[in-house]
Amino acid sequence: MGLDMKWFEDMESRIPRGEVRTRFAPSPTGYMHVGNLRTALYTYFIARHAGGKFILRIEDTDQGRYVEGATDAIYRTLAECRLSHDEGPDVGGPVGPYVQTERRGLYMRYAELLVELGGAYYCFCSKGEEAEEGFEKHEDPCRSLDPAEARRRAGSGESFVIRQKIPHGGTTTFHDEIFGDITVPNDSLDDNVLIKTDGLPTYNFANVVDDHLMGITHVVRGSEYLSSAPKYDLLYRAFGWDIPKYVHCPPVMRDAHNKMSKRHGDPSYEDLISLGYLTDAVVNYVALLGWSPGGEREIFSLEELCDVFDISGISKSPAIFDMAKLNYFNAEYIRALPPGRFAELARPYIRSAVKNPAIDPDDIAPLLQQRCEYLSDIPPKLGFFDELPDYDAELFVHKKSKSDRESSREMLEAVIPALEALPEWTDEAILGALTSIAADKQVKNAKLMWPVRIAAAGVAVTPGGAVEICRILGREECLRRLRAGLEKLTK
Repeated sequence: MGLDMKWFEDMESRIPRGEVRTRFAPSPTGYMHVGNLRTALYTYFIARHAGGKFILRIEDTDQGRYVEGATDAIYRTLAECRLSHDEGPDVGGPVGPYVQTERRGLYMRYAELLVELGGAYYCFCSKGEEAEEGFEKHEDPCRSLDPAEARRRAGSGESFVIRQKIPHGGTTTFHDEIFGDITVPNDSLDDNVLIKTDGLPTYNFANVVDDHLMGITHVVRGSEYLSSAPKYDLLYRAFGWDIPKYVHCPPVMRDAHNKMSKRHGDPSYEDLISLGYLTDAVVNYVALLGWSPGGEREIFSLEELCDVFDISGISKSPAIFDMAKLNYFNAEYIRALPPGRFAELARPYIRSAVKNPAIDPDDIAPLLQQRCEYLSDIPPKLGFFDELPDYDAELFVHKKSKSDRESSREMLEAVIPALEALPEWTDEAILGALTSIAADKQVKNAKLMWPVRIAAAGVAVTPGGAVEICRILGREECLRRLRAGLEKLTK
């Protein structure tokens, strides 16, 4: 079973060099959780900050966990977040394919090369599938098999796996950009499987081979992979390959003790968007989960994040996902939107609460832009537009406005005929009529506006004031409600 060294040389010649190259390599196993999105962001920032390449690779070798539509969700999320990849399954590139199952022919050849180089061995022991992820090397008699004999047995059809040959004794030291140098005793590492009985690679082997062949210079992943990093280092060294910079990010936590989990109801990226959070706000907030640009500033565009990102700003400590903080970010982004864009985004949320076709959602949108934290916050604020709630007359009593039942009755008695007589139904005309009545009665505007707003809306807290609500309701409906309010006060 001779090795074609020219083939390996050709593979090496394809590898792009001399630039920063990062990869986001998700598995199509479901939704894009917040930790995944953060990994994508940091991977993207490192590439863009250095003027390098950002690569998308789909790691789909675990077919048992494959979820239909998950790959589309990956593309969609990256596109919505404006994380444009320079190479990937959909755009091609010099080191494709960019889907692991389409690369399956590579891994056995590299595993055979590793056996030749002394970094791996064929194992024929009947240990069961559950042992494929690791085996005590001191217990494995196959370590000492003559490689030629092992290849002969494999070639004759005998079932085997290929295991990494971890050195006996000594230590392995690897460097992480966040955690520094970490040294582990080699005796603590198992001879983990590289090629399974079905000929497919394990994740630990495939990602090392792919990262090398794609010229990846920085590998960003979760700190849960720190324990595997010495095995990766040993693979790189056994092949004689350059080791990329490791960036192991601490986890994103729901609280001090629990990681975020879909099973526990924590939101994915898709969940947040469906709740009415803006993509730019989510990106900004997630970027700051465990990374600080320094200084007090918190609001950054994607382009600004690329400019200021530095790996040294990543914390060693877990980050806590705080919905209240995300709400603050989202509210800031909503308020900064051009009014027309906000109206466009808010329209379906407004219409879900206000069914009356006579009311234009775009008339309501300006009342909401400064008053909502996320778009799904909108519908609960608007129910009164379609139907006047059954409210208690005590709502007319308001200490700050110096409004009570008697003064409210007096104000409504004056307001109704004045509004009936208005030649036009505009904010300016309604405001002029109401302030004129307040001046005539020598009361502050609030004492008049409070009962008008309560009668028009039937709730104490509304987006917008009396004038806007009256105008949006239309003259006929507004006057009907004001008369009903007056009737409550005269019972």
